[in-house]
Amino acid sequence: MNSNNDPNYSPLRDVAQNPEATARYLADVQRVLLDIGKNLETLAHETRVHLRDTHVEGDRWYHARLRAMPVEKALGNVLKNLNNLTEGLEKSAYKRRAHDEAVLNTAKGRKEKELERQRKKNPQALRAAPNSPQQGAQSQNLGYGGPASIYDMGRESA
Repeated sequence: MNSNNDPNYSPLRDVAQNPEATARYLADVQRVLLDIGKNLETLAHETRVHLRDTHVEGDRWYHARLRAMPVEKALGNVLKNLNNLTEGLEKSAYKRRAHDEAVLNTAKGRKEKELERQRKKNPQALRAAPNSPQQGAQSQNLGYGGPASIYDMGRESA
């Protein structure tokens, strides 16, 4: 399966088929996005400082801040979406691994259910334990004459 022989070859197909490879790939993507996030945070901070310091003649003290708010909000939304994206990547790696475990457990569970159905369909006859003479005599006298506790058994057998 290489790119020379198969025109439909996709390198991500191999990654998608292996949960460990998927986790590694998603971790790499997440690492890149976190680096981009650091740069975006720096950009948002520097933009905020510059925009709030930009005053026009006749401005009141809050006008620059009001003009900067939509830009700050847009960059803040980008950072929020980036954080949600990185969390989603991590969650999807866990879900991918859980999927493979569920597939393995499903096969085992079906085998166990089938065995249980077979046991219910064909119950094996229970063999009764043979009665010993002591038990027979004791079972006839089940009143107050039998041992009342474990400690009384020593007196009974003596």
